[in-house]
Amino acid sequence: MEYIIGIDLGTSGTKTVLFDREGAVIASASEEYPLYQPQNGWAEQDPEDWWHAAAATCRAVMEKSGVDPKDVKGLGVSGQMHGLVMLDKEGRVLRRSIIWCDQRSGRQCETITERVGAERLIAITANPALTGFTASKLLWVRENEPEVYARCAHILLPKDYVRYMLTGDFATEVSDASGMQFLDVPRRQWSQEVLNKLDIDPALLAKVYESPEVTGVVHSQAAELTGLRPGTPVAGGAGDNAAAAVGTGVVRDGKAFTTLGTSGVVFAHTDKLAIDPKGRVHTFCCAVPGAWHVMGVTQGAGLSLKWFRDNFCFSEIISAQGLCIDPYVLLDKQAEQSPVGCNKLLYLPYLMGERTPHLDPDCRGVFFGLSAMHLRSDLLRAVMEGVVYSQRDSLEVLREMGVDPRQMLACGGGGTSPLWRQMLADVYNRPVQTVQSKEGPALGAAILAGVGAGLYPSVQEACDSMIRLNPPQEPIRENVAQYEKIYQVYRGLYPALKDNFKQLAELG
Repeated sequence: MEYIIGIDLGTSGTKTVLFDREGAVIASASEEYPLYQPQNGWAEQDPEDWWHAAAATCRAVMEKSGVDPKDVKGLGVSGQMHGLVMLDKEGRVLRRSIIWCDQRSGRQCETITERVGAERLIAITANPALTGFTASKLLWVRENEPEVYARCAHILLPKDYVRYMLTGDFATEVSDASGMQFLDVPRRQWSQEVLNKLDIDPALLAKVYESPEVTGVVHSQAAELTGLRPGTPVAGGAGDNAAAAVGTGVVRDGKAFTTLGTSGVVFAHTDKLAIDPKGRVHTFCCAVPGAWHVMGVTQGAGLSLKWFRDNFCFSEIISAQGLCIDPYVLLDKQAEQSPVGCNKLLYLPYLMGERTPHLDPDCRGVFFGLSAMHLRSDLLRAVMEGVVYSQRDSLEVLREMGVDPRQMLACGGGGTSPLWRQMLADVYNRPVQTVQSKEGPALGAAILAGVGAGLYPSVQEACDSMIRLNPPQEPIRENVAQYEKIYQVYRGLYPALKDNFKQLAELG
């Protein structure tokens, strides 16, 4: 038998899964670690925690499965993107990693935009300067911790630190590197122009590979800790969303997925480079060599429903505990009591500002059309529908760019809700499917390892062999027509309220 391993390095913990070459799960293990917030808006993690979790979960799946290490043909790593790991010349960690959700580097984003130029920055890196990206974090350290910066010999992304500990190699791959703001995304290589304008030494950066390429092999010390065989190939892997795309089979033109997690993502594969000049969506190199993905992000998707649950659905939470079921199952039943359109009630899901399509940190959540006739079930359904309208906004930007997917998959916690999936099908006016496997990024990382190890000739053919879909939920014709009218009202609300959001933010 032949096996492959996928390691998914998340923000709350790391999950490692051992698969056979048909994609069946043989064993899995998870380990959590802390998030540090030394100041408001800051977010850091210890890279050593990631490595300890990766090593421990690798050993756990090998022990649980009883698989002979020589039968593990490859390993791939997926991970949270954008985090800054700084190492000295001996490869030792210099400080805790500033991770993706850290917001301290706003002034450094302004510096990047000034030095490179707004239009030129988007042309090269396919994205505007953002606090989430790695470049602004590195500039922050240079300005605020010069003694740390002076000792820095290498910078890595989170998953690439785990790779370094496995193989001893300084390496990254194009999908994750796309989120650093140092990569020339169209050319899939480091941008000398950006590095020069930001005065960054190219020697700090790791070698860039395509995602399925083998970047190194497990060395003997790592083998002892992980239970793997020395010499096991380690593939490039991918950033979390790019790995999720592989794990759901979104590896060809016309395919996309919608993630309803804490945030919401609409992610589409494209063989032809497409960049939004307004910077409303991300364009990154994807895990398929020679291709890209376009991704719209909304900040408050599942977060909106969680906020409503935690503040207004205490009885459902208690009932669910007694029934030993997920409270969201009961929320679905409540929302189903309200009709399409929630009796003319709309919700704007801007609890945390918005990314796509508005790029507005000041906008906030709104219930619009509230009257004395509305019940809690109407408000609940309005929250769910409002999140779907926000995802439609992302899809409309993709269509403007010539990326119009025909097949849509649903992922994330919200993707498990039949009601929410039906809303997606109706608002998108296209079938929505789910993948039978629940492993997402870990499966994607393992598939990339399988390609790198030679088990499959290409990412697409590996996905064809390892991924199976559930039957689609088809759009309901009468719902499609009704939702289209309501969505047009929804689209008009943000422009009407934009100035009011700014006034509200300035109240202090």
